Amino acid sequence: MSGEQVARARAGFVERFGSQPEGVWAAPGRVNVIGEHTDYNGGFVLPVAMEHTTRAAVARRDDGRVAFASLQGDGAVVELEVHELTPGRPGGWAGYPAGVVLGLRDRLADGVSILVDTDVPVGAGLSSSAALTCSVALALSDLVAPDLHGQDLVELARSAENDFVGAPTGILDQSASVLCTAGHALFLDTRDLTSRQVPLDLAAAGLALLVIDSGVAHDHAEGGYGDRRRECEEAASRLGVGLLREIDDVAALDVLADGTAEGDVLVRRARHIVTENARVLEVASRLRGDADPRTIGPILTAGHASLRDDFEISVPLLDAIVEAALEAGAHGARMVGGGFGGSAIALVDDESLARVVDAIRARFDQEAAGIPRTFVTVPSDGARRLA
Repeated sequence: MSGEQVARARAGFVERFGSQPEGVWAAPGRVNVIGEHTDYNGGFVLPVAMEHTTRAAVARRDDGRVAFASLQGDGAVVELEVHELTPGRPGGWAGYPAGVVLGLRDRLADGVSILVDTDVPVGAGLSSSAALTCSVALALSDLVAPDLHGQDLVELARSAENDFVGAPTGILDQSASVLCTAGHALFLDTRDLTSRQVPLDLAAAGLALLVIDSGVAHDHAEGGYGDRRRECEEAASRLGVGLLREIDDVAALDVLADGTAEGDVLVRRARHIVTENARVLEVASRLRGDADPRTIGPILTAGHASLRDDFEISVPLLDAIVEAALEAGAHGARMVGGGFGGSAIALVDDESLARVVDAIRARFDQEAAGIPRTFVTVPSDGARRLA
């Protein structure tokens, strides 16, 4: 498939820019096994990279201009002078690669052309934006900044989202897109940025990680995601700590319960973070200890209940997906991503996969929600050069 993807990206680049790209790079979307909203609280996360990727075909220019094009959408080229790049300009999807270019503008004064192509579902909570920024970050580092590696690329991509686009994401998505390796989940401590690969060979255990796109889109750059981040910061401030990661006992949250509605909200937000960190540690411990991966299923389901009840970022259709999957025999299921839409995952025996998919489709029909997009993903490699 990568050969076809490279050929498609090259052909699209030639069609829009009239010359060959210097290379084609890819970065994957991610599925977070467990550890939702813990990253910007200095906590633990455990993502895997998907097989689905965004590809970037890139070539340097000599006219001081930057140009962005996508094989998705209307095919229009967004072009401006390098010195005109500024947060918010350009806007829309082009702001993501533009933010990466801005981070390396001192090395790209002569300009650059970038064409992107993707099969990562957009707005599905699978980190399509990080796949975009990380593919471009790797491409540009190979071309003009070979001294940048690993965590440098993560920070470059995150800055593009946070500072240029204005999306208040943590570091989970970009870390997964850059650092993951095939057959493993990435255990990342987002406070000190240490990480290690945790074996996750689902196929050998007769298991599948089923992804279900609810079809309800979300947008990290606005709305509830930012609200939850501010609520976590307020809870940490009232608890006298810099990050909620520093709290590991839910009893310590009692001081937030001051009898007001706001206090009650802060208790629930902080409780999710504290218990979610504990869930990540437990899942990682079981996987490192060669436990049957099926045993992590109930932990995933508990994570969904916490996101639904304490963090309040699920939606009825995601709850229905989780319920249908569990009733059909899934070992565990939960929503993934920033919330307010997006996708869910279910840990399913291979022989139960068709039954679970059928049950979810029946539930979508019952909810008049159309036909769900479902696919199995396996832990895959992070960002890489394809050609």
